[in-house]
Amino acid sequence: MGLVWLEAALPLGIIAGMLCIMGNAQYQIHKAYHGRPKHIGNDLWDVAMERRDKKLIDLCSKLPNNH
Repeated sequence: MGLVWLEAALPLGIIAGMLCIMGNAQYQIHKAYHGRPKHIGNDLWDVAMERRDKKLIDLCSKLPNNH
């Protein structure tokens, strides 16, 4: 009677394992597609800053080298 909890451990382990596999698959697919990990909690400010940074990098790469 003391090992009855063991009967529930196998399905619980399967469910937990599948959740980990699904989360890891989403992470790897996103990283492969975008080339970087997903930014968690990305709001409008973060999107605006990423757009600004991209414009600045593009602008700096188009300037002639003066050294």
